[in-house]
Amino acid sequence: MKTKSHVLGAIAVLLLGALLFATLTASTTKRTIKPEKGCVYMTVMGEQQSKGFGRYHSDKNIKLAVRDGLKWLSEAQLPNGGYGAGSHSAQHVRNPQAVKADPATTAMVGMALLRSGTTLKTGTHSKNLKRALAYLLETIENVEDKNPYITTIQNTQIQTKLGQNIDAVLAAQFLSNVLERDLENVDRKRVVRCLDLCISRIQKGTDKSGKQRGAGWAGVLQSGMANSALEAAQAVGASVNVEVLENAKKYQKDNYNENDGSVNADDGAGIILYAVSGSVRASAKEARKAKADFDRAKAEGRIDAEAEINAETLEEIGYVSGDAQKYGTAYKVYESAKKTAQNDKVLDGFGNNGGEEFLSYLQTGESLIVGDDEDWKSWYNNMSGRILKIQNKDGSWSGHHCITSPVFCTATSLLLLTVEEDLAFLKKIGAEQ
Repeated sequence: MKTKSHVLGAIAVLLLGALLFATLTASTTKRTIKPEKGCVYMTVMGEQQSKGFGRYHSDKNIKLAVRDGLKWLSEAQLPNGGYGAGSHSAQHVRNPQAVKADPATTAMVGMALLRSGTTLKTGTHSKNLKRALAYLLETIENVEDKNPYITTIQNTQIQTKLGQNIDAVLAAQFLSNVLERDLENVDRKRVVRCLDLCISRIQKGTDKSGKQRGAGWAGVLQSGMANSALEAAQAVGASVNVEVLENAKKYQKDNYNENDGSVNADDGAGIILYAVSGSVRASAKEARKAKADFDRAKAEGRIDAEAEINAETLEEIGYVSGDAQKYGTAYKVYESAKKTAQNDKVLDGFGNNGGEEFLSYLQTGESLIVGDDEDWKSWYNNMSGRILKIQNKDGSWSGHHCITSPVFCTATSLLLLTVEEDLAFLKKIGAEQ
């Protein structure tokens, strides 16, 4: 009996071990083959890690992903030519045909089409671009001058999170891109006039501190993107009030203390990244000039090879006192803030992330290009690899909260994947006028 008991016990142990092994193996296999539930915004913010995903970044993979994404967007276009993200109160509505068109979302799609190489005359989706542009121009032209915004539509997902003036901000960026490309079959005078109307709304909506009025939940983002819109318009020859632009930049830069790395996130819903990404963008152009002049002075032997960029050394190479302080501070803010904006402690720990985080991160990445900073390459390789891995089978991308619109998510994903196509224009924005 004792021997039999031992045998039965051994068999039980073996069976239990086999069962545990099978369970673990099945679990491992399941994790290996189960499709990832990817979220665009959680990806770009580090909530879902993107490190190491650069191996998926290839010209072929990007080409196929962009092809499918553009096809999905072409089918999502509304009868009036616009695209919509839906209202803040109905974020569960994901059907792109069940929402109203809004200028902000339409502008994002328009920029994605342009960046992918589509024109009004050539490309599979040229008709989509033409109709989207027509919708925006008509919308801007039909709003009364006394209206502080370019649209009468209110309470969209984008406006609620980013601010009431976000439509003018994104439309200005899109129209600047249209003018930069000098497209055939476009009424340039009409586009210029509508761009001027957007600029007017942005400038009138900027208070003396440089902050945009009518802010949403994270108003600092609207202000930061307004700064980007004004610089983009300036790069294509539009008339921009220099004082307003300088105030807007100062507001963004002042949210970051380059000496101790502290961030004022009061206007960013308490989220550090919102404020610090604006600081990076606002200081990128000036930091680029300071570094270029400093490197030139070193090459010419006008400054010690071990010298660092600051107000004092900039004066040594010929900057007047006031400019030396301005550019020296901008350089310190840029170099310090860009590291903070990409720090894991800043990127992680938000729980669920939404469109605000995505735009913050995209703004940081594009700022690196505006600043002619080679650090953008490693960011882009990993981030684009991750975006490629979480594309839905139908060609779209998903957001799981806040800005949940698949149209907005897909447009912004395509903007990220094709950023290499816009290097020349982004660097042009960062050049001294």
